[in-house]
Parts: sequence; C-alpha cells; structure tokens
Amino acid sequence: MDPVEDLLTRLERGELGNPDAVLTYLAGDEVGLPDAELNEARRRVLLLVASGGDPHRELGVDDRAVKALASDLWSEERRERLAAGLDGLALQARELPLVRETVLALAGDLDLAWRLYALSLLAEELGSED
Repeated sequence: MDPVEDLLTRLERGELGNPDAVLTYLAGDEVGLPDAELNEARRRVLLLVASGGDPHRELGVDDRAVKALASDLWSEERRERLAAGLDGLALQARELPLVRETVLALAGDLDLAWRLYALSLLAEELGSED
C-alpha cells in the first residue's frame, strides 16, 4: 500500500488525531518550499514561540507564531499549490468518506488550510528539537 493511502486509511479509522493538520501537511508536499527559506522563517517564528512562554505548549491555528509563519511563507502561487494538493487527496480519498469530507472542507477554506499548514510546519520543527 502507498504510504499516503495508508495514512488516509488510518485517518479514516481515527488513529492519527486531528485529521485537518495531517491532511494539510500531506497536501503541503505540493507547495515545494525551498529548505533555506523554510528554515529561516521557522527560526524567526521560534523566537515568537519562546517569547510567548513554554515553547512546548500546544499551539493552535490562531496562535501568533502560527499566523506569523503563515504570513511569512504565503504567496498566491503557494496557496494554489496547497489547493492542488488538497484536490489530489480528495481524489485519493474517494472511498474514505470522513477523510474526503474533511479534505473538501479544507479546500473550501484555503485561509484556514494555509494556517493549518503553517502549524504543521512549526510542529514539525518543534518536534525535531526534542
């Protein structure tokens, strides 16, 4: 089984927590951020996370650091690529009603999807520090 299909199946069964964050992270493969730009943006945002208290606290989609990262990395072209990634996931999830419904909801609110993508990138960075 393809690794993405396996993840989608596990999401459908409720095994992986918040499907929104996982799906936007998967769709984000289409965005194609350059490593140097992403690393630089995450370093700047980590200062915001640290200044806000415990850097290991749970962050939300409306957290100041998440919004800053989303803004820093945003471009219309990148947002369109994230939308294309969500469209691809919707096709892959034809037989997975819960996942498909979630992907379609994200595709209908690309501003939220972009912030969730930024949250997943920040969570990835924070997780790699442990």
